[in-house]
Amino acid sequence: MEKTIPIPSSKTQYEVTQKEAEIKEDFIKTEDRPTESEIDLEFLYTRDIEFRQETIYFIVVDRFYDGDPNNSEGPNPELYDPDQQDWGKYWGGDLQGIIEKLDYLKNMGVTALWLTPLFEQVEALFVESAAIHGYWTKDFKRFNPRYIGEGENPSLNETQESRDTTFDRLIKELHKRNMKLILDIVCNHSNPDFSGKKGELYDDGVKIADFNDDKNHWYHHYGEIMDWEDEWQVLNCELCGLATFNENNTEYRNYIKSAIKQWLDRGVDALRVDTVKHMPIWFWQEFNADIQTHRPDVFIFGEWIYSNPYDDRSVEFANHSGMSILDFGLCMAIRRALGSWEEAGFHLIEEIFAQDYRYERATELITFIDNHDMHRFQSLNPDPDILRMATVLIMTCRGIPCLFYGTEQYLHDDTNADSNPYGNNDPYNRPMMDKWEMDTPIYQDIRRLSGVRRLNPAVSMGSQWQKYLTEDVYCYIRRYRDSIVFVAMNRGEPVTLEAVETELPDGEHTDIMSLNKYQVVEGHLHNLHLDSKQIIVISRVGERVKGQSIVRVQVNGVNTQPGETIVVTGDCPELGNWDIAKAYPLEYINQNTWFGEIPFNESAGKPIAYRYAMWREGQSPVRENLVCRRWVVASEGTVKWRDRWSSEQ
Repeated sequence: MEKTIPIPSSKTQYEVTQKEAEIKEDFIKTEDRPTESEIDLEFLYTRDIEFRQETIYFIVVDRFYDGDPNNSEGPNPELYDPDQQDWGKYWGGDLQGIIEKLDYLKNMGVTALWLTPLFEQVEALFVESAAIHGYWTKDFKRFNPRYIGEGENPSLNETQESRDTTFDRLIKELHKRNMKLILDIVCNHSNPDFSGKKGELYDDGVKIADFNDDKNHWYHHYGEIMDWEDEWQVLNCELCGLATFNENNTEYRNYIKSAIKQWLDRGVDALRVDTVKHMPIWFWQEFNADIQTHRPDVFIFGEWIYSNPYDDRSVEFANHSGMSILDFGLCMAIRRALGSWEEAGFHLIEEIFAQDYRYERATELITFIDNHDMHRFQSLNPDPDILRMATVLIMTCRGIPCLFYGTEQYLHDDTNADSNPYGNNDPYNRPMMDKWEMDTPIYQDIRRLSGVRRLNPAVSMGSQWQKYLTEDVYCYIRRYRDSIVFVAMNRGEPVTLEAVETELPDGEHTDIMSLNKYQVVEGHLHNLHLDSKQIIVISRVGERVKGQSIVRVQVNGVNTQPGETIVVTGDCPELGNWDIAKAYPLEYINQNTWFGEIPFNESAGKPIAYRYAMWREGQSPVRENLVCRRWVVASEGTVKWRDRWSSEQ
């Protein structure tokens, strides 16, 4: 089918203008962040922070690096284990430790750090564990004192002007390196029962709620979830004994939103949101609207645990909540194919990609192979070459890759490991980072492929097409206009493929992984030999979009057939002045999504009207059934339109 999908002839590729980069850099500097009245609202509310180009690195803060031993004992020294033997206690990792390792991460190609929650936690044991993970929050407006410097003020309010905490230094050092900070937040619950204290919540040190004395109804009181198939219980009952917030309480909603806004004001660039399936979608729609009104450029993704494209509720959430989600469906398919080594192999992975049309933001799903809630990939399969293959897969397939800390050093601990891909190996999946070698194969792979993600729009924003598939061999391309990334991998015995279509131009091409040369003839690699566990990645970068303002357009909800192309028509020269033959063609991403970038010069800074239409080979075009859409194109920078097709085809 892919051979008959029309490919627009105009050669374009993502390019951020220099002016946008300068304005963005000015905006994120924490030491001189402008007030709302000083911000160019036209630019801020229309620019598109392109998170699809990022490479995310997920850190459990306590288990990464101890840069400041003076803060390790914290408010309760009994919760700290200096020998790092008690998996339920703090081991000393902190924000200073992350600062000291930023160059290691930057050199690897990491562009965004996702940190476990930094909020003040309860200082006690629950089921023989302290809150080293950060999800038992006591005060959303205070830093965990174990992560900042000894004696530093933990209050967000009281340090808002001085911004002299270790956290502020981390933000400054990240932004100096053009790296982003993703803050892990939890809105569903506070803390469990510690010696009769449960859900005791504070607002910068002032107690505002208590589960056991809940006269203002901050919490639900329906007991534990007993039936995980009962949607009402999942939304209203307790998860593992955690005090569950009552989202119907306006005071609670105002508190949690004001707290998160304060963290954004301190320089946080994006949010990862915990346990989103346990709160109703209307809450998230309101939450995201308020947060993105406060900071329109913030990227947000949520954890709907074990989401997958066959689960209607998780798909609805991904499409209508206002945030992206972690791609558990792909994660579990990779773990089954390459971890548990199921017979179906790569077919399991391709089956997930075949469902991408169900998502309206498939290219913004967060891809991963393991995390802090499941045993590490190497506990499933200890072969370092297979770990490398799984890592290359998420670095080159659609979505935004997220690497669990230490993957590049083959970090794992097999205590209590089992072979079930749905198993949980907590807390043994959170060992202390102990090596910082910069020449491991995976470290170098990430370094190379992160560069590809930044430079080649095919791998960050393009469509994905399977070109050869067996249980052991997987070949696919990423395509955006005339930019191509070709990937081939073999989990099995050596094999020679007679011919594999690549869509690359004829001539010699270099494999990024091995630097070997490959000859493409008539768009194919002939007699392609793949050794066992071999990976090939070839990147071809096309021309770049150049314009005073670039509009990044995405339209969903249109089911095109071969020979049909979605275009943008409008009342300006860039869109053909309503001449549909001169409309701007978009790029096919999947059955639900068309995408493209339109350079605006003559109409930059002006109001325009536009709508979508469909070119059809041999037939009259189809136009949307609406008057038109209206927009004021920013005078410079990169902006976005996200629309749904409005017509009966």
